[in-house]
Amino acid sequence: MTHVLADMIETDFRSEPMKPAPESLRSLYDSESESKRKQVTRHGLWIAVAAYLLYSLTDVLFLRDVAAQTVAGRFAVGIVSLCLLELTLRLRASANLVDVLAATAVLSGYVVWLLTGWNTAETASFSYYMVFGAIFMMSLNLFFSFRFPVALAASTTTMAIFLGSLYAYMPMDLIYKLILGAFCISCFVFTSYVNLQLNRERFKVFLNALEARLQQNASEERGKALLRLSNTDPLTGLENRRAVDQRLRTRWQDWQENGVMFAVLLVDVDFFKRYNDCYGHQEGDRCLTTVAKGLYDAISHYDAAIGRYGGEEFIVIARVEDQKEVADLAETICRSVREMALPHGQRRDGISIVTVSVGASLTRGQSVKLEKIIHEADRALYTAKANGRNGVKLFDPDDPQSSDESEHIAAILKIALEQKLVSLVYQPIRGVQSGTIEAAEALMRLKMLDGAPVSPAVFIPIAERTGAIIELGRWAIRTVCVDLLAKDLVQVVSVNVSPIQLKMPGFAASVALILAETGVSGGRLAFEITEGVEMEMNSDILRCISDLKKMGVQIWLDDFGTGFAGLSWLRLIDFDTVKIDRSFLHDCDQKRGRTMMQDIISLLRNRTRTILVEGVETGDQQALMEEYKIDHLQGYHVGRPVPVEQFTAEPKKVEAVAGRKSSARR
Repeated sequence: MTHVLADMIETDFRSEPMKPAPESLRSLYDSESESKRKQVTRHGLWIAVAAYLLYSLTDVLFLRDVAAQTVAGRFAVGIVSLCLLELTLRLRASANLVDVLAATAVLSGYVVWLLTGWNTAETASFSYYMVFGAIFMMSLNLFFSFRFPVALAASTTTMAIFLGSLYAYMPMDLIYKLILGAFCISCFVFTSYVNLQLNRERFKVFLNALEARLQQNASEERGKALLRLSNTDPLTGLENRRAVDQRLRTRWQDWQENGVMFAVLLVDVDFFKRYNDCYGHQEGDRCLTTVAKGLYDAISHYDAAIGRYGGEEFIVIARVEDQKEVADLAETICRSVREMALPHGQRRDGISIVTVSVGASLTRGQSVKLEKIIHEADRALYTAKANGRNGVKLFDPDDPQSSDESEHIAAILKIALEQKLVSLVYQPIRGVQSGTIEAAEALMRLKMLDGAPVSPAVFIPIAERTGAIIELGRWAIRTVCVDLLAKDLVQVVSVNVSPIQLKMPGFAASVALILAETGVSGGRLAFEITEGVEMEMNSDILRCISDLKKMGVQIWLDDFGTGFAGLSWLRLIDFDTVKIDRSFLHDCDQKRGRTMMQDIISLLRNRTRTILVEGVETGDQQALMEEYKIDHLQGYHVGRPVPVEQFTAEPKKVEAVAGRKSSARR
């Protein structure tokens, strides 16, 4: 639930698969082949006994005078062998013991046949008939899957019995004895060698299969570790925005299909910015990890999941039955954080500990979109904070206090251009190699009629929902071309574009018209796109991006790595620049954060032309990014967003050089 969990995930990802020691490979081989060896030996002995009994017909043909004894001996050995085999298997004897029993049965079959046929009067037939002893030898080495020592001992015994009987008792010429003896010895040598090679080959097959299995397991574990890493917030160890979005979609589908209700609770740490400013970012991180663990423990008794939704905001998704259960969960969350008693002496509301505000929304009949539930929870959180924080607010559509003036902002957006309530500010982007301001990002600002500013995080979603973003976006593109590009104040200006704009028919044509009217080449204009919750890659967007790139317009990917941008986008689109989110840079004060930053840079180097890092706030951060050979930097250390009247690239060149010298001295 803390840095430890994140470190465990990364350790799993980087670890190599465990391999058995060489001395344990043989025992592992024996263990894994135990069951199969028993099965093969059982089938082999049954077939061997059947063949042994069928050879009774040859006894009747060649040894007529003792056929009754040899046939009886065959049946006795066969029946006893099979009974002992089945008894041994039922008693769960080891495969080695079963092999010894089967080898002894084959050897016994040969000995019993010799003893019962020894008294035949047809000595010549018996002498030549003895050569069939080679069949017993071959069956020991080739027919069964005996281990080499067992097969060698049994076949050696068979050969010794054959040679002893042949030379000591058989009435035939020496030349025939030598021929038959040479044949027997040859069969022994060849079949024993083949048995040895077969055993070696079986062991090699086992080793190859084991290696393949280990590699597959390692690959699966790395995949699982990578999935956990991609779904985990690196600071708190909770689920990140990407995982939360997926869980939300799953719960929403369950609600739509099966009517299983769920609630969304947004949890915000009160006065966290003041906490950060007072105690420092490291203490702020510790505060967040402690709160995250407390929240995780608090919801453990509920059917709920928690994730970090961004900054100091957490989200809880819970299966609930009614509003009362939601209220109980929300109160439990608030109480659990209060009981931690984390000091926060910089608050000015009479409370000296860290607290949280909670806004919640529950699915109901009017819930027609997932985004609406999240928005309702956000409105409830806004109300909870407006009511003094350290409290809970459940969204009530009939309660006027739940309103966050979104309708008022929507009305303002309709007249924003006419009343000049909307404006642009420009944040410079520095080239690392040149040390100069090579580009700028245009950022939209909105103010109310009384002059009060409205956060982009508030009015941009409303503009997208109402469609006002279309006209605002067209105005922004024209303005940057006129303000900066046509006057050659900077080489490239980037403008954030909404998925609504990219999906709109004729968007690329309107951009081409603006470029033609202002005399600006397409390569000097860049569009930043962000994969958000509401943005799905589709053919219209891909087609629009393709048309824009044909005009030379650059396409940048914004906020890479935050959970909004996916690797699939890098596969589908040839981005001119990828902007790594500021959170990864701010994690570089730790070794794990620097390692992750290097991994991201290595990935992007293979997929894009230029890498830009956002959020550069100190000279040390700039020096580190220069060491990592980042192409462009953006952040307060480079320059703050300013109106066009205050924007100039030249002073930043001096500041950049000074920054590098300062970093070098450090």
